[in-house]
Amino acid sequence: MAGSPTARRRRLAIELKKLREESGLTCNQVGKELDWSGSKVNRLETGQGRVQPSDVDALCRFYGTPDDMRDLLRSLAKDSKTKGWWHAHGDAIPAWFSVYVGLEQAACSMRTYQGEFVPGLLQTAEYATEMSRVTPGLPHDEIQRLVDVRMRRQRLLLEPKGPDFWSVIHQSALMHVMGNRKVMVAQLEHMLEMAKLRNVTVQVLPYDAGAYPTTGPFTVLGFPEQEDPDLVYREGLTDSIYLELPGDVSVYTRAFDHLRALSLSPQRSVALIRSVMKEHAQ
Repeated sequence: MAGSPTARRRRLAIELKKLREESGLTCNQVGKELDWSGSKVNRLETGQGRVQPSDVDALCRFYGTPDDMRDLLRSLAKDSKTKGWWHAHGDAIPAWFSVYVGLEQAACSMRTYQGEFVPGLLQTAEYATEMSRVTPGLPHDEIQRLVDVRMRRQRLLLEPKGPDFWSVIHQSALMHVMGNRKVMVAQLEHMLEMAKLRNVTVQVLPYDAGAYPTTGPFTVLGFPEQEDPDLVYREGLTDSIYLELPGDVSVYTRAFDHLRALSLSPQRSVALIRSVMKEHAQ
């Protein structure tokens, strides 16, 4: 999980919860034994706030954890305090989205569906600017900061070991004019260039695909280590939802598989994008 303190914090929380469950105790019972509140134990196990190495030591002594596991947990606690590049942008990234950006940096795979707009990691600066302008009361300098963050996130796909990014985009997103048709032509050209990357796959879900299973845009993040389970991310206007229960992740994984099966092949998707681009250029 190099490069992502958010992902290290998540891994630490997972391991601490696993230790408690193996002990057969509740958060309240553990807290009582350590003179903590049960809510503190719960916060440590859900990644809310930073875990101090002293907290790790206390828990490891209580659980009788082997030295190698204690050293791993202490290392995770220490590394989770480092700051990622996104923290330097301050309020330009809401707290609820900052968590996602951190997890995104650690992912080895991303499966995303978008029904109305081009996915953020495939957007041009002009397209992203038009999207940001619809936020009520957002000043110009804040819009620019949001766009800068989005452009910075895209570097992830260009890295030598960048994640496997697979995107299903509804045809309506290609037709939906953001700003003006010149912006859309440049956006679709950019999408075609990104689709040439070895780790990027773009499929278009056509209008005539029929019924399909979705309640809106979502992303399934996969991680390189087996100990870090996949999760589903869904974003709203002012918050986000993370689904981590295996059953929930399985439902969305199957939904994505269904969506890409209904979509045009990557080759036919490229042809459709070029066709739509010509329409916008007229």
